[in-house]
This record gives sequence, structure tokens and C-alpha cells, in this order.
Amino acid sequence: MSSTLITNIATLVTNDPSLGDGSPLGLIQDAAVVIEGDRVVWTGESSKAPATDNRVDAQKKAVIPGFVDSHSHLVFAGDRTQEFNARMSGRAYSAGGIRTTVAATRAASDAELAANLTRYLAEALRQGTTTFETKSGYGLTTHDESRALRIAAAHTDEVTYLGAHIVSPDYAEDPAAYVDLVTGEMLDACAPYARWIDVFCEKGAFDGDQARAILAAGKARGLHPRIHANQLSYGPGVQLAVELDAASADHCTHLTDADVDALAAGNTVATLLPGAEFSTRAEWPDARRLLDAGVTVALSTDCNPGSSFTSSVPFCIALAVRDMRMTPDEALWSATAGGAAALRRTDIGRLTPGARADLLLLDAPSHVHLAYRPGVPLVSGVWRRGVRVV
Repeated sequence: MSSTLITNIATLVTNDPSLGDGSPLGLIQDAAVVIEGDRVVWTGESSKAPATDNRVDAQKKAVIPGFVDSHSHLVFAGDRTQEFNARMSGRAYSAGGIRTTVAATRAASDAELAANLTRYLAEALRQGTTTFETKSGYGLTTHDESRALRIAAAHTDEVTYLGAHIVSPDYAEDPAAYVDLVTGEMLDACAPYARWIDVFCEKGAFDGDQARAILAAGKARGLHPRIHANQLSYGPGVQLAVELDAASADHCTHLTDADVDALAAGNTVATLLPGAEFSTRAEWPDARRLLDAGVTVALSTDCNPGSSFTSSVPFCIALAVRDMRMTPDEALWSATAGGAAALRRTDIGRLTPGARADLLLLDAPSHVHLAYRPGVPLVSGVWRRGVRVV
């Protein structure tokens, strides 16, 4: 097994506060990293680096962990350009637009869905995403949901069953029957391909009782909960997430003090998705309020064709700093270690001995440039599982 030294790093982000400057990012100046196989085996100052088989000169650039995108919807067909155009012209966003994507996804072949998925994965990888979660939710039939998950599972272990995205148009007059399908036949077909179960708990989608029943059924089949919670209005989603020990409550835009207290006291990560607010002109989540309360926060893209059609974590970092009152350090941590926490992973989102060798070389001396230079393609190198892929 060969070893590789990446040296002459201006600033290394380890996400280990026991290293370097002692901050949550564990910053080491004039640093080096040693990779062996698919793991990090050493980090520290360049002058103290051990001998290795191979050597890469970082040329005084920054190295950070690969981004962990813990919330995306990438198995779909078509787009919703007309809807976006209308929304930017003044029409309000609602949960109903998903039906447009459902029709296109049902009509697409497996090959078309797989090609679309890999296209957006490659796009995300070029921008530094080395781990991603993705969901079903645009089929809403047993056949279409299970094939979406089968296609996704060929590309990631972080697969989420979201048959409860909205009530299927086929069951518009009988939502209870659709809940029965989602918790019965559809769940049976989808569970073998998924690690997670999700539900859109929102007006126009599923209420608290329906969401609880769906997530409880998933837990009984060995799937762990995550929830689309409190995006468009105040509601029971966040409280339900904490009650069921969901890995994450995603969106978290409309929160009461009790919601914030529950998140701070529980193990559920608040995953914020600023691309959605950007693309819908909605109210920004108050990240500062959550962070000051001690809530663990993740940042992700919510990449989907309706409300957040971006695969760029750097873009979301810039939005979080500019419009959600996060510091550049907090935003980077949330897009790496925070995303790992939202997936309940300890092997990613950090650069310490034993962690998976997922890391990025930035064309900048510091991670702060991700927010300081928004829109500039700063990711100049990507290693995933110890192999340089970009």
C-alpha cells in the first residue's frame, strides 16, 4: 500500500479541536497530510512529516475535508424552468410543484434517470462534494420509488426513501390510502435499497400524525428517520424529529423557542439548506439563533429541480455567511463535519488519522475564501478515498 504526502499546505482544516490552533476547525499552519490507501494516517506541520512513497506540493494553498452533502434529490427527470421563472416574477412557492417532476420522472427510463444522476454527481464532485445523500420522492408509486432507490444505491450508501414527499396525485382524494401504501407495499419494496426514511411534514404534504406513522413504520423496517421540517410554516416536524431521534431535521426555517430548545437538548442535527431560500425568495433560517443555543448545524445543497437547483456546496457556504449570519468557520464546519453528523458518520468530514482520505485543495491560502470570493471555482483538487479524482 503506497503512501502520499501532501505538503506545503498554507492552512489545513482538520475539524479536530485537539490539533493546531485548538479551534473547532483544528487549523494547522504550514501543514502536511499523509494518505495511505483510503485513509489519512498523519497530519501535522510540514517540517515534521514522515517519509512517504509519493509527494504532492500544495504550493501554499489550503486543504480542507471534502464536503458532505447530506440532503439532495438527484433521481429525477425534466426541469422546472417555467416554474422558477414564474416564481422570480412574483408567484409564491408551495409544495405542489413536485407533481411536475413526478410526471417527468415516471415517464423516464432507468437509463435516463441514471444518466441524470451521474451528471449531477460529477458536477458536485468537481465542486468538492465527496459524500452525498440522495432521496427518492419523484415517483410516488411502488415501482418508481423502488427503481429510484435502486439507481441511487449504485452510487452511494446514503440512500433515503422519500415516498412521503407529497401525497401522490393518484391518491389526491384518499390521502389515508396513500399513507397505507407508503407504510406497506411501497416500504417493503424500497427498504432493501435504503438506509434512511424521510417525510415532508408540511401543509400541503403530510401532517404530524401521518409523518409519525410513516417514520415509525420505517424504523420498524430498520430505516432511520430524517424529516423535512418547518420549511414553509411553523409545525410539528422539528419536535417529531427529536422525539423519534431523527438524524436530522432539514430546513428548520420557522422555529419556536421550544423547537430550538428541543434541538439543543437532543441528538438531531438541524440541516440548513440556503439554496432553497435563495431560489424561492423565502425567509432565511436563523442559523445564528441555532448555533448560539448549542444546536449542531449542517449545511447542504438540497439539490433538486424545483426549489434549489444547485449542486454547489461553496455557493451554499457563501449564502450561509452572507444571509444566515454564520461565520466562515462555522459554515465550513457545518458543510463538512456537520454533514457527517447529519449522516451519523465519524469517518468523514474531518482530516485526522483514521478518517477517510476525502480532501480538497483550494486555489486560495485559506478556507475563508469560499465565502470571501463567492462564485469563484476555488476547488482545484479533490481526493476521494485516497485517490485524486479532480
